[in-house]
Amino acid sequence: MAEIQILVVEDSKMFADAISGEIRSRLCFDSVITTSLEETKKLLEKGSSNYFLAVLDLDLIDAHDEQILDYVISKGIPSIVFTGNVSDEVRERILSRKVVDYVLKESTQDVDNLVRVIQRIYKNQLVKVMVVDDPGDTRRLFKSLLSMQKYVVLEAANGEEALEVLEQNPDVKLVITGSSMPEMDGFQLVSEIRKKYRSDRMAIIGICPHGSGILSAKFLKKGANDFVNKPFTKEELYCRVNQNIEMLEKIEAIRDASNKDSLTNLYNRRYFFDLGRKIFENARRGNLDMTIAVIDIDHFKRINDTYGHEAGDMALKCAADVISKNIRKTDLLARLGGVEFCVLATNMKKEKTFSFFDTLRKRIKENEFKVGSKVLPIKIALTVSIGVTTRIGDSLEATIDQADQLLYQAKQSGRNKVVVDNT
Repeated sequence: MAEIQILVVEDSKMFADAISGEIRSRLCFDSVITTSLEETKKLLEKGSSNYFLAVLDLDLIDAHDEQILDYVISKGIPSIVFTGNVSDEVRERILSRKVVDYVLKESTQDVDNLVRVIQRIYKNQLVKVMVVDDPGDTRRLFKSLLSMQKYVVLEAANGEEALEVLEQNPDVKLVITGSSMPEMDGFQLVSEIRKKYRSDRMAIIGICPHGSGILSAKFLKKGANDFVNKPFTKEELYCRVNQNIEMLEKIEAIRDASNKDSLTNLYNRRYFFDLGRKIFENARRGNLDMTIAVIDIDHFKRINDTYGHEAGDMALKCAADVISKNIRKTDLLARLGGVEFCVLATNMKKEKTFSFFDTLRKRIKENEFKVGSKVLPIKIALTVSIGVTTRIGDSLEATIDQADQLLYQAKQSGRNKVVVDNT
């Protein structure tokens, strides 16, 4: 994948170096620095690079009155203004040019704010936001503003249409809705959304006419996270939207820390058994078929003893990555502890069980990873042994024990094998 590049136009070496250093260390992006309009034109006229964003100082030695902004935007590069001069007049001129955002520049500490804005915009490419309102011009305004921040924006004209969009896009993170709409108004929509999506999973912002305090209170009472009054400033909208998205991300991070293994980022043992027992009970009642596979890395102690614990950690992460990419989205995968992983699969055809897990075994073996120096790296190929059971035991723990016994058979018969109880 091509490295993400940020164009930095800044004639202060102190700020240019600070911005470039923070972009590299915190975001792992590359940056290209120019110090004048002329230098920027020479660079962009080559047309050899595709910049994700530009960071622009407005006051350059050969350019004033936002000339650099006009030029860079004309090249189709989304731009963030980083300037110490944001009077009301300058602010109006900046925002009229459809910049992504602006950040005040007073000291090198403000570079932190700038890098957080860049990071937010990069993350937004994977965040779905839905705008719901009857007037088409209102939806177009919100879509235009949020698209500049690189959000994935969906639209609906009323509450009923919005629920249909959510049915097709359950990963929407934020809904922005007006109050007065035909078919189903904004308040009814909030109530319907909250029947299925909690406020820590999906945020809702209500749009209220200015001075209608009772409507904003009604939105909040119905379950909205926030509201914005019309007319609003672009900065206020961006702040409210970003703060709500970031709050959801923080909650998700806390949830992940509780449910996931810190090394491999797979679900941990506790989460696996909490969810797995519910699936097991469904299987016991005959509602679905269940398959359990226990996977163990072969000769793991040898990797640790020969190459060190860092190589051992890399082996675990490598195996976890290959397994997660080669199982079905509906399968539950966890690191049970040590070098042991467990897959709980539902409704997998028994006649295809062996070939499925044997293909997984082969792909792990084919996926080498490197340790040692960058100059002379050592390539290591992993192998795994896998025990698979399709028979439901007296409990989830007993069913996993069955798969463990089959794993033991695979180890005893030479390792790098799959043993299934239905073959």
